[in-house]
Amino acid sequence: MKFYATSIPRILPNWATVVSNKAGLIEVEINDEDTDFHSMIEELATEIEPGIVGVKASDLCKRLSIEMVDVNEEN
Repeated sequence: MKFYATSIPRILPNWATVVSNKAGLIEVEINDEDTDFHSMIEELATEIEPGIVGVKASDLCKRLSIEMVDVNEEN
């Protein structure tokens, strides 16, 4: 799994790797098979809609001190 961020902490968890950092856009790859990643996801999981359990991107970013790029935001 990959995501794009505008800022990240100096030290990332062992399951996250910076792939590129060009023009202020940081590409981060997540090893979603890592057990530590799964543990964190389980802690953050909530019922998003009736019968649907998941993790909100905003909760994940807040936990990791990451500022993600909002692709829906118009500049």
